[in-house]
Amino acid sequence: MAGTVEGDHVDVVGMWVTADGHIRQELLPDGRYDEARGARRSAYTGRYTVTGSHLDYVDDTGFTATGDIRDGVLYHEHLVLYREQRPS
Repeated sequence: MAGTVEGDHVDVVGMWVTADGHIRQELLPDGRYDEARGARRSAYTGRYTVTGSHLDYVDDTGFTATGDIRDGVLYHEHLVLYREQRPS
């Protein structure tokens, strides 16, 4: 599995983006996330937890969702997101 493992958890911190770039989900080190959709910044915000390679999300309105990292790809409900490469 791509990504580093911290303890029993995959490192998910960073920007995750759909192939077309329309959806950008930033997973922050403090357990918060900020998701942009097109030109709409912070369309969804909330918190997430990681257990192994599984993510549980709770947005600020109380809506819940899940995701899983498989082979370095984030499958978040119906979305497929790829880790944006960090500048070297």
